Amino acid sequence: MHDVSDRDPADGGLRGRKKRATRAALVAAAVRLAAEHGAENVTVDAISEAVGVSPRTFFNYFDSRDEAFVMVGAESGARVRQAVLAAPAGTPPLAALRDALAAELGEVEQQHELWRLHSEVLRRSPHLLARSLGAHVEDEFLLAETLAERIGAGSPLFTGDRPPLGSAEGQLRRRALGLYPRLLAAVGTTAVRVAVEHWCVRQDETPFEEVFRSVFDHMATGLQGPVEPAEPAGPVEPAEPVEGI
Repeated sequence: MHDVSDRDPADGGLRGRKKRATRAALVAAAVRLAAEHGAENVTVDAISEAVGVSPRTFFNYFDSRDEAFVMVGAESGARVRQAVLAAPAGTPPLAALRDALAAELGEVEQQHELWRLHSEVLRRSPHLLARSLGAHVEDEFLLAETLAERIGAGSPLFTGDRPPLGSAEGQLRRRALGLYPRLLAAVGTTAVRVAVEHWCVRQDETPFEEVFRSVFDHMATGLQGPVEPAEPAGPVEPAEPVEGI
């Protein structure tokens, strides 16, 4: 799979914005067509035609048709990593991660339908689900390496051309990564998933941003208990009068 940061530099120029818009349009078209017709029945030609580009342009962004089905939000990983490193000095690692993720998740409410369709496509296509999980693991590991750099525990193995994690050389990357940044990255990505799933069934009650912040508030307290006041269990029976009082 492509490292999208190589194909799509995170710059604010017009060319960079156009490339990001085209990639997002191709992914959205692929997911919607797959949800309607089944992923196995969707062709590169159909995806390209839906966006108004040529199949050759499609392959400027993706190695294969299947890659487009699993890359919803994929380019956000590089921006999250950059934001973690750019957080002000003195910001606790958990807060730096929270703010970086919050900045990326601002579009969740607007893209809810696309994320719903994406989940449906993955559920109906086990091979795409497996591919998506593999991409998720790689992205989480990249985030952990960035967090290690943030706390001063980085390694030359975490930059430049990195060997695949499954290779013999990739094992050196795994050994160089400490427990804390790995745990923090896993906790952060799990927090995103829990927040999205919780909000999806309560959209009429609470804004997504509030749910997301509550998740991190729970983690900041060490998961010691509910952040909000607990609901009373039921009506309290009046106490029996004590004789003589």
